[in-house]
Formats: sequence, C-alpha cells, structure tokens
Amino acid sequence: MKYEEFIASKSQLGGNRGFAPLFMPSFLFDFQSHLTDWALRKGAAALFEDCGMGKTAQQIVWAENVLRHTNKPVLILTPLAVSHQTVREGEKFGVEVRRCKDGKLTGPGIYVANYERLHYFDRHQFAGVVCDESSAIKTFEGETQKAVTEFMREIPYRLLCTATAAPNDYIELGTSAEALGELGRMDMVSMFFKNDENSNHPIWWGARWRFKAHAEMNFWRWVCSWARCVRKPSDLGFDDGGFNLPPLILNQTVVQNEAVLGGRLFAVPAVTLAEQREERKITIKDRCEMVQSKVIGTGKQSLIWCHLNAEGDLLEKIIPGARQVSGKTKDEEKEELFRAFQSGEIKDLITKPEIGGFGLNFQNCDHMTMFPSHSFEQYYQAVRRCWRFGQKNPVTVDIITTEGESGVLQNMRRKSEAADKMFSIIVEEMGNAMRIERAHNRNKKMEIPTWL
Repeated sequence: MKYEEFIASKSQLGGNRGFAPLFMPSFLFDFQSHLTDWALRKGAAALFEDCGMGKTAQQIVWAENVLRHTNKPVLILTPLAVSHQTVREGEKFGVEVRRCKDGKLTGPGIYVANYERLHYFDRHQFAGVVCDESSAIKTFEGETQKAVTEFMREIPYRLLCTATAAPNDYIELGTSAEALGELGRMDMVSMFFKNDENSNHPIWWGARWRFKAHAEMNFWRWVCSWARCVRKPSDLGFDDGGFNLPPLILNQTVVQNEAVLGGRLFAVPAVTLAEQREERKITIKDRCEMVQSKVIGTGKQSLIWCHLNAEGDLLEKIIPGARQVSGKTKDEEKEELFRAFQSGEIKDLITKPEIGGFGLNFQNCDHMTMFPSHSFEQYYQAVRRCWRFGQKNPVTVDIITTEGESGVLQNMRRKSEAADKMFSIIVEEMGNAMRIERAHNRNKKMEIPTWL
C-alpha cells in the first residue's frame, strides 16, 4: 500500500459541511424543528434526546432533506425490530421510507435496515446515514462500532440519535465523535484525559483515566460543538407543553430462599459476579413466581424483563397467555410479537433488555416487572420503553430482587446519580454555547463614525 493510500484509508470528512433545510414540515414541534435545522446545517451531528421526544420524526425529516439536497439515497440504521416502526412513522408523516434487507436499492430514496444487515450495503451509494439508537456503536472494540465507523467514513452527511448516554461513559462519546468525523477516540483521550497507570486501553475509566487539570469544562464544550443533549424542550429554551412525564412508581419486592440463607439468620450480600450469578440461579423459581403474582389478575398489559434464558422459559410457562421474545426467536417473529404487544393483542410480553430495550415504543403499557442488573443503560432504556413522553398513565415498575442483591441496587443508584450530574453539565454547557451563538447573530445596523 502506498503512503497516500494509507492516509486516505484513515482520513474522514470533517468540519461543518451542512446546508440550510429545504423541507421543514409543520408536524414537528418547535424544538424538533430547531434541532433538525441545527443538525442539517452542521452536516454531521449527534442528537442525544430523552425517550419519547420524537427522534424518529426528526430522523425522517433530516433524511428527506439530505435526499432532496443530493438526490442520492439515505440509509437509516436501527436496532432489530425497530425498522418497521420507522416505516410506519414515515407513512404517518407522508414521507416514504423503504425497508431493505439485502442492500438492493431501487433508486434514490430513504431506506431503513437493521444494524445486522449493514454488510449488504455499498456505502458509495449513499449521501447520508442515520444511526438510530447509536449507543450500538459505543464499545470501541465492538464489531458493530468498527463496521459503522468504516461505513460512514466518507459519507458527507451523518446523524447519530440516542437517548441519554451511559453515566460517565466517555468511550461512547469518543466513538460517537469518531463516527461523525470529529476527533478520534484516542485523540480525544490524549487531549482531555490523563492516564494514571500508563495503560493504552481506555476501558476502565474509573481506575486508569481522569480529566487533565482544567480540562473537564473544555471537554463538555467540545462535545456541545457536535452534539445536542436534551431531556425536555425547556433545555433548549422552549416551552415544555405536553412533554411532561406521568408519575413513575418503583416497587421493590425482596424474595427469600432457604438455599441462599444457608442456615444463617440473615442473608449475606453476594459480592462477586460469580456469587451474584449463583444466587440468581438458586432463586429463579422464587423470583419468577413473584413476577407471576404481580402480573396475573391485573387486567392490564405487563412488560416482563428478564436476563437468563431459564427465567424467560419459566415465566412463559407459568404465566398463561404470555409470549416470549428470546434470542432464538426468528427476526420476523420478533417483529410480529412486538407489533402484537403494541396493538394490545398480547397481554404479557417477556423479553430481555438487550433484545427489546432499545428504540421500541410501548406507551400502550404502564406496568412492568424486572430483575436488577449492574447495567444502568439497560435499566434506563427498559423503563423508558413505557415511561416516556406520550404515556398518559402512571407507570409502575416492580423490581424483584433477593436480599443478597442489595449491592446491585446501590450500584444502580450511584450510576443514576452520576448520569444526572453528567447530563446537567452537558445541558448547562449547551446553553452557554447557544447563548454565544445568539450573541454573534448581529442584526443591529452598524453606524459608521464620522471620521471615516
């Protein structure tokens, strides 16, 4: 390989390369129009918006603008089973969105496909790419992250959309910036962070990496140069209007198991991951029966989250009429089961957060049960499938746990507090950046001094 070819293989299109919107429909809320306008003018941008704020509508309008501007296809990548939702949203708003599974295009248009099918597509055919639930590319060693970043490398228009990032997950911000053509993740690390252990693997951020002196605010200002982070419209200076969440009711139920007690008077917290896994296996029957008692006889739909195959299989067996979406369920059947639950044809749906916890809208349901885990992102996304803007009823979450899992819940609370702190900082810095932009938008007529 020649040196010029090597450089070309590493380079990306960067900088501001956007354009003024050609299409801004009235069905968008004012804050949605503002964000879409900013993303189009930026050219490559990220929208970190909370669940239910209409990211799909903004994606479709953004893609339609790129299509009209370039007359070239635009690809929307989604998690499994979300592509049909995107097509339906397009139909609702009068914008054609075509599903494509094999990479065979039928001319200019907006196409939607699952991340798993990206290898069927030729990147040179597209003028723009949207990554829905872009947290799919957060892991810098992940195959999806590598495939998506390489696919987008020379595409001029790019949009990443996801809900709030994981707490203090700078890796996710680094991989997002790299996919957009901003700083590479390692360039980001060397500019803003210090490695206390001389390790080149930025995985254990809490132990090895920390902000350089006086670099933290500069880091968030840099993030705000290519991303917008929004929890509610008022974060952007707009009226919240109907974007108010109903009450969230969290109930914790602790199950006891004689095998876990082992003859002791009190349960000892499971400390190591091996101990926690063993406790979960021992208590599967008790925990699943507790879920059964929370679901049967309620007269309403329930979304049941689990983590182990054995949990899902047992829950499906003991809850009459319940249907399970598992890893072995075929893709077409997964989509049909999710659709049936959304329409109310299925009363109780059992699945895992990594399967149904991203991108799906279940405002039709206001009750869920879950077993805790250490993943704040999975917990947050799972809860927000139902507790999201557009939900009209209070949402009840029954958390079923064991006495030994108290450490897991404490870890979740710590991560939740860290996430709130991080997002508050981003919103504050974003507001500062917006005020600076408005200050530079001069519209007062300049008076020339007489001596000139």
